[in-house]
Amino acid sequence: MSKIVDFENVSVAGLESSPVADALAGLRANEARYFMNKYKHEFTVVAADESQDTLDYVNRILKDERDIAFDAKPLETSRFQVEGIRFAYVFYED
Repeated sequence: MSKIVDFENVSVAGLESSPVADALAGLRANEARYFMNKYKHEFTVVAADESQDTLDYVNRILKDERDIAFDAKPLETSRFQVEGIRFAYVFYED
């Protein structure tokens, strides 16, 4: 189930298990503010365990194009298209 990120009332909901939850919440809110101001698009996130397709997509691109793999636990993802540009985010625990 997706949820819209509120950039005015920053919350750590969904990120509580992270030792840097406050920083992640701020980063997530900043992205939400950017997309609302630039594109009038509501930034939504989905729990990582409900969005395996997005995780697979991001992991494949990181591995194939940059030879990067993360050991950190993914907490939330976001994937959307605005004005013909595709965006994908993964917010990791660490």
